[in-house]
Amino acid sequence: MSALANNYNRRKISFKNGKGSFLYSTSGKKYLDFVQGIAVNSLGHANPHLIKAIIKQSKKLWHVSNAFIIPEGEKLAQRLTKKTFADYVIFQNSGAEATEAAIKVARRYFYTIGKPKKNRILCVKNSFHGRTLATIYASGSKKMTEGFGPKVDGFDHFEFGNHEALKKSITNKTAAIMVETVMGEGGIKVIPDWCLKGLRKICDKKKILLILDEVQCGIGRSGNFFAFESSKIKPDIVPIAKGIGGGFPLGAVLMNKRVASGMTAGTHGSTFGGNPLAMSVGNAVLDQIFEKGFLNNVKKLSKYFHIELNKLKKEFPKVIKEIRGVGLLIGLQLHYDQTKFIQKLIDNNLLTIRAGENVIRILPPLNVKKQEIDLAIKIIKKVCLNCNSK
Repeated sequence: MSALANNYNRRKISFKNGKGSFLYSTSGKKYLDFVQGIAVNSLGHANPHLIKAIIKQSKKLWHVSNAFIIPEGEKLAQRLTKKTFADYVIFQNSGAEATEAAIKVARRYFYTIGKPKKNRILCVKNSFHGRTLATIYASGSKKMTEGFGPKVDGFDHFEFGNHEALKKSITNKTAAIMVETVMGEGGIKVIPDWCLKGLRKICDKKKILLILDEVQCGIGRSGNFFAFESSKIKPDIVPIAKGIGGGFPLGAVLMNKRVASGMTAGTHGSTFGGNPLAMSVGNAVLDQIFEKGFLNNVKKLSKYFHIELNKLKKEFPKVIKEIRGVGLLIGLQLHYDQTKFIQKLIDNNLLTIRAGENVIRILPPLNVKKQEIDLAIKIIKKVCLNCNSK
């Protein structure tokens, strides 16, 4: 009998090791892993460069505390700001922590400019920003907030795509609009570039901040370093995590100079955030993602993957309703039962994971090979044939 609490509905599979896009179970089965820790293992399993970096750093320093300068963190922050809109970074351990910090940064900014009542954050209803008390109320999902009262106040909501409701929801107490550039848990719903530009204009007009949550869709997953980059806008605050650590717990909140001005000594902290071990792994991840041609290859392979999946959609219109997503953050919306479809994929040695709106998330590593995509297509087609025959 397990001593673990039942807050996860775990599949009855465990793994002994992994290599690249593949996992090997304790029962000896080989699986094509297109979950990758839910978009976390951006460079696959047992990546040699990451292993080398973690071994090297583990022999020097694991942890020292943010009471001291941490050179590995200084280096990672410099690299992130050089490549992005940001001027400053605060390191965390996870996406939820990064989003929580983003909320604090926004509120603190208005407090420091003499507007303490400007402290409400406007979010998409049923979005996903983490599992802390504040972030579940930011998401506004009854499923996540039920049983966790009293309500954490300070969040307002509008329906995805309802621009009129968005505008009407902005009050003189609104500090920021916070949205996922691509809604992950909510069903792989992409906010189009024209809409992101519109959000930036609204925020500028109302003198409020734009927070783009790129915890799942950032760090190369879209084919750009950030998913919002194709819109040519600059947000004020961006929480990141997942892919930046390549499997090691690491998150961060990136911000411009203006909003960072409120984060003075003592306003926020994290015991483990920015530790030398995590920073070294983060730098190793960037070594590979910033390699010439890496992100172009993500775009090339993802385009191929989307084309092949859309062929399956045309071939099996009674099974596949829509192909969603951008880059290697892909959603397969089904007419068929989601749970059964995922199980059939597992039975054929392909691992995927659910999302909202009867969508299956497909999240290969960013360095996936074309033949591995072909294998996934072959398995999905086989399952579609099986579903079609019933």
